[in-house]
Amino acid sequence: MGLSKGGVRGGGSAGRAPLSTPFALAPRLAAAWRSALADVRAQTDRWFLWSPVAFGGGCGVYFALPREPALWLGVVLAALAVAAVWAVRARGMRRGLVVAASLIAFAACGFLAAELRARIVAAPIMWQRTTAQVDGWVLDVAGPGSGGGRLLIAPYAVEGVGQTKLPALVRVTVGPTGLIGPGAAVRLRAILGPPPEPASPGAYDFARDAYFQRVGAVGFSLTEPIMVEGPRPPLGLRVAMAVNAARWALARRMIDDMGPRDGGVAVAMTTGHEAWLQPDAVADMRNAGLTHILSISGVHMAIVGGFVFLLARTLIALWPWAALRVSGKKVAAGAGLVAIAVYLVVSGAPPPAVRSAVTVSTAFCAILADRRAISLHALAVAALVVLALQPEAVDQPGFQMSFAATAALVALAEAWPRPPREINTPWPIRMVQGAVAWLMAGVAVSFVAGLATGPFAIQDFNRVAIYGLPANLAMEPLSSLVIMPALAGGALLETVGWGGPLLHVAGWGVEALLQLARLVAAWPKSTWVVSSAPDVALPVAFLGVLWLCLWRGRLRWLGVPAALAVSLWPRPAPPAAWIASDGGAAAIVDHGAAVFLRPGRKTFASDLWARRQGLTEPQDADALMKRHYDCNRRRCLPTAPDRPRIAAWWTQRAPSADDASALCASADLVILRARTAPTACGRARMLTAADFARGGSAEIYPAGTGWRVVWARDLRGVRPWTAPPQSAR
Repeated sequence: MGLSKGGVRGGGSAGRAPLSTPFALAPRLAAAWRSALADVRAQTDRWFLWSPVAFGGGCGVYFALPREPALWLGVVLAALAVAAVWAVRARGMRRGLVVAASLIAFAACGFLAAELRARIVAAPIMWQRTTAQVDGWVLDVAGPGSGGGRLLIAPYAVEGVGQTKLPALVRVTVGPTGLIGPGAAVRLRAILGPPPEPASPGAYDFARDAYFQRVGAVGFSLTEPIMVEGPRPPLGLRVAMAVNAARWALARRMIDDMGPRDGGVAVAMTTGHEAWLQPDAVADMRNAGLTHILSISGVHMAIVGGFVFLLARTLIALWPWAALRVSGKKVAAGAGLVAIAVYLVVSGAPPPAVRSAVTVSTAFCAILADRRAISLHALAVAALVVLALQPEAVDQPGFQMSFAATAALVALAEAWPRPPREINTPWPIRMVQGAVAWLMAGVAVSFVAGLATGPFAIQDFNRVAIYGLPANLAMEPLSSLVIMPALAGGALLETVGWGGPLLHVAGWGVEALLQLARLVAAWPKSTWVVSSAPDVALPVAFLGVLWLCLWRGRLRWLGVPAALAVSLWPRPAPPAAWIASDGGAAAIVDHGAAVFLRPGRKTFASDLWARRQGLTEPQDADALMKRHYDCNRRRCLPTAPDRPRIAAWWTQRAPSADDASALCASADLVILRARTAPTACGRARMLTAADFARGGSAEIYPAGTGWRVVWARDLRGVRPWTAPPQSAR
């Protein structure tokens, strides 16, 4: 029959089992297992790359706690973890145990660093809203708010507040005509209160940022600030005000040379002042995915430092005497460090600029130490330094996006193929090859950076710029080769009055940038609004991105599903309604749209809430509201069969009996801002001023036949930056 001895046709396959049997799969599984183990063993030389991840994880645990831990807890944990590392190393245990113990020690030290930082920056906070006269020194001009320009004031007297409870800093909105430069002593009358709470339950906590910036009160001025003769400020404050006064004077001169539109962008990129930014220009840049250029961060520091490094090295190479006697690369690295330090001072040293300066300075220090300037090890050192100085950065979108993007780009640089350089290639061919290589590298850099920062843009900002890749590709040479070098040189020469020509060159570049942003923003569907995923999704995505960047070998690709967590995680149903933290604004959800009961009020908070829930905001909000509610200056009554039906009393004056009866009879939930409220409201549930003072902003969810209220303060816990219980105020 033509059968082989083994009973299988064809002697070459005699005795072999079919491929579908377990016996054929076993060798492959064993080989895969051995490959995976080899992958894991190969990572022991890269464990240090995970040390900032562990340190940041310890910081994150501290900020996630519902209550403030005792300081001794962090000290004990750090001491025990460090002792454990010493013990396993002294006993000569396996390297894997040493690595695990070391990472645990880094996590414990991160927890302790966050505890210490929170206690070091502690300053009084004005928990009670009050109207008072404020006397203080203008420390800086802060970024504009919804009401106009703002001053950052170091008060030396606040009416009705004792010296022991005086806030370290107060941020006051004074309008565009009340901006007074740093260094002056001013007097104004303002309504002051604590820093703003989260716009909705689980949203970003701006009060925590204010706590670590030592801002103890915010408000708006009722009078124009006037300059007065104040006492002599402390030495440290005098130095800070002198630096800020020089920055402000430079910003004013740049505006005079470039005009408010182009100059506003240039000043924001140079000194960090955003007082002249035009809202329409910012909106265009946001929709085009270019707003990152306005924040002084890694891109700016790298361009300035790199430009000075290249210029210094070129000048040394062109000077034969110096080229033969000094290390041009190290001298240029030193010049780059000086440039970074000067730029950090000129920018006002905001937290993102400090983080970026540390990162770029680490690269220059690596050159001075004869190490690789751009490497994951240098990035790990920079991350550790930043987190040790500012543990609160671990929860800030700027830090997360910056280091995720940088790690992804450095990992890309490690994996990027380096073709051999050809000899005697004609120059036209070399130009074409160089242009193609530059284009491919630019596309890869923008694409990888966009993927790495995408989870954070979705979760924290709820916006996806669809055309961000081509916009950034077009912007990159303009920014790197024209705008930033011209701004750096122009700002330096402007201190002696010679910066006009370079600033005009920068103005041309800024105008081209704004035209690019306007063009891209006008493209159809330029921006998508995406709701936030549950809070756990972002740490999972962050770890996935870091796994892809830091792991070497085939197991790297296990990080892909985790990196996509924010995009793939199922979204819960949005709440049925939202109420502002003071009960002064509210909204309901109608077929995926946010219907605001008071359009134009609390716009910042309402916009944040709507974007976080992925809700559309109708163009004609007022007309939509009138289809659902009958509202006037004092109250709102529902007129449509919405669920929940919400009635609201906006004033602090108690409603009359007829008003109270109308409110309670027409609604499921009644918002009452009045200091006194009815004792009963029929079947309707009342949310009073006392409820908002205790709970903050709220979201309403259906619960059986009734409604469940979720309060923001319940999710914030009791921390130094949250309002204490009312009984303790």
